[in-house]
Amino acid sequence: MNRAVILARGLGRRMREPAPDTALEKGQESAASRGMKGMIPIGRPFLDYLLSSLADAGFEEMCLVIGPEHHEVREYYETPGRLTRIAVTFAIQEEPRGTADAVLAAETFAGGHRFLVCNADNYYPAEVLAKLRALEGPGLAGFHRGTLVGLSNIPASRVNQFALLVENPAGTLADIIEKPDPVTAQRLGPRARISMNAWVFDPGIFEACRNVSRSIRGEYELQDAVRHAIRRMGTRFRVLPVEAGVLDLSTRGDIAAVAARLEGIEVRL
Repeated sequence: MNRAVILARGLGRRMREPAPDTALEKGQESAASRGMKGMIPIGRPFLDYLLSSLADAGFEEMCLVIGPEHHEVREYYETPGRLTRIAVTFAIQEEPRGTADAVLAAETFAGGHRFLVCNADNYYPAEVLAKLRALEGPGLAGFHRGTLVGLSNIPASRVNQFALLVENPAGTLADIIEKPDPVTAQRLGPRARISMNAWVFDPGIFEACRNVSRSIRGEYELQDAVRHAIRRMGTRFRVLPVEAGVLDLSTRGDIAAVAARLEGIEVRL
């Protein structure tokens, strides 16, 4: 498996919102105000760090799912000579209709092969991506709560809002609980692993994405497609236990902390 799909179509609403006592550089302010989290400059666009980490993990073909208005992203990665060890193509999600719809936009790129899916506003360590690449079938990274808080820029209060994984005894995914309420989180317990939206899919996911209804938010959600794949298609997703951090670029207040964590990281595209 050497193909990765990066979801970069989001509206970036939280990034657009002003943050008290947060001063951004001119380039950062411009990208943040447009909600283009992946293009926020941290020495270079944040997305460069993710693509380099994917390349370090052995991925060679990348597909950025973007909107039709994201000309800046295309122009940047299509600049001659910028890419030397990866190939970047683009899939257009015409409207921001949710993560399942975004994955569906990359069906042609997948070409019948297994592929990885991750967020454009997260930086995942190469060793985590390499372990996902080594999976023999569908699966996802399940992050340990304490390690995620300790090694990330993510405060515990925000981690409590992330999706929790319900596992079968065999280590496969039984369910995924998006934004769990306190009662559900307490029932699952502190050992429940957390999803940071790093998945390995086979081509069957596209059928699942086509068969989900809009969520309460009015979007086609990837977790609903995963549930459909488990319950209606018999797909087994292995939960890969992960003891690592993820850098999360969700709000303006994250930029300085993420920049400090990325300082000294070599980027090779």
